[in-house]
Amino acid sequence: MSSISCKVESIEPLTDVVSRVKLTASSPMSFKAGQYVKVIMGENDSRPFSIANAPGESNKIELHIGAGAGNDYAGQVLEKMKTQGEIDIAGGHGEAYFRDTDIKPTILLAGGTGFSYTYSILQQRLKIANTQPIFLYWGTQTLADMYEYEALVELEKQHKHFRFIPVVDAPDEHWQGKSGWVHQAILADFVSLEPYQVYVAGRFEMAGVARDDFQKQGLLLENLYGDAYQFI
Repeated sequence: MSSISCKVESIEPLTDVVSRVKLTASSPMSFKAGQYVKVIMGENDSRPFSIANAPGESNKIELHIGAGAGNDYAGQVLEKMKTQGEIDIAGGHGEAYFRDTDIKPTILLAGGTGFSYTYSILQQRLKIANTQPIFLYWGTQTLADMYEYEALVELEKQHKHFRFIPVVDAPDEHWQGKSGWVHQAILADFVSLEPYQVYVAGRFEMAGVARDDFQKQGLLLENLYGDAYQFI
């Protein structure tokens, strides 16, 4: 696997457990919206993380890394970035990238830090002069976990064909939006998913249940994308 050395430009806490990492690659790296990089930790140890920015400045890479207590898999990556100031990556990888040659009405479904995958696709989609509707459903445990909430509210104001639907699993008494399982919010909002392309990122268990339920509601599986579906 060929790799590219990257300088760690910044590591910014977004929540108590999620950090935004900005990298500058030593040479341009080609990727598509919705792909991921592998962070090289050792000869036989590479760890995948979704790219959170859209293609453009090809040597700039943004990652959203969730590393809560006990998550050594991601925590060790952050620690290496902090102590060494550089990291080797390889990419872009993945077949669940944004299909920009046949754009249909689009639903993006993100669970937790799976948001970074959908955020890359959203940014690329909004660059294109296409007014097919696009919906982003983001599910988190609490509203405080939804670290790009304000930015998405602003994007919704700027783009008439974009809707942001936050879904909170454990809302407080003041929450007036949707709550519960994020994929069920989609099922409640659409009579039929047959006309849509759907991009999914989150826990494998959620992705599997969503695939089954979406298919029952008319979604054509050829229009369903997510890295999880290579494994489940």
